[in-house]
Amino acid sequence: MPILEEEIRQFCSKYVLRLNTDLGQHFLIDREVLDTIVDAPNIQKEDTIVEIGPGIGVLTKELLSRAGKVIAIELDERLIPMLETYVEDNPKLEAIQGNALKTPMPTEPYKVVANIPYHITSPLLRHVFLESEVHPSSLTLLIQKEVARKICDTEHAGLLTILVGLFGTSEVLIDVPPAAFLPPPKVDSAVLHIECYPEPLANDEELEKIFLFTKLAFSKKRKMLSNSIGTQPDGSELLQKAEIDAQRRPETLTVEEWITLARSTKK
Repeated sequence: MPILEEEIRQFCSKYVLRLNTDLGQHFLIDREVLDTIVDAPNIQKEDTIVEIGPGIGVLTKELLSRAGKVIAIELDERLIPMLETYVEDNPKLEAIQGNALKTPMPTEPYKVVANIPYHITSPLLRHVFLESEVHPSSLTLLIQKEVARKICDTEHAGLLTILVGLFGTSEVLIDVPPAAFLPPPKVDSAVLHIECYPEPLANDEELEKIFLFTKLAFSKKRKMLSNSIGTQPDGSELLQKAEIDAQRRPETLTVEEWITLARSTKK
């Protein structure tokens, strides 16, 4: 049994910890994957890291060894004292018991590094990009492989592809099999790294229009734009003004084309 897995099993046994998989509690036990996650954001000693769903602190301990501060947001109140014990009461740790989707992000520069419950991937990205005063400089997330691949698939773009593309560039760093976790999840996973732009590619007004357009278009994603945006008042004229063929489907548009379409509404 690998050293990391043995250590985690012994810790869980000592504290009689039963994991709640309904909350996405799957502890990472693969050292190569752990190193990939921690290396990706190029953590500096002055950095603030936000970690969502730290569990007992397997990833947290590695982050604390590199960063100036780690803010760990954990929903399960049982795990807070175990987290603090596992990282040996490190003074650089700020543990918060709460829902990460409702917890304000820092107003100082920060990076997000997390093995998150997979069902919060989409709302978490919306939270940090659209609902937070300060956006992260990067996100390194261990998420469901299928979702990670979709985010990076610009040839068949989805709503998350566009959201992420407005705020940064994304890359899948490594695929992660179920055996890398305790207990193993039922799906394959992947490490996704998003390097964020200093500022989003569109301003707040343009972002609002982009999401109105994409929500409308992707509600009929197998239909041509002429059957979604084109049915709206001035829709056909806006597509023409943006030089976007109304016979195209929404998944074929680039982030830049959505921005152009939003800007075409300006008089």
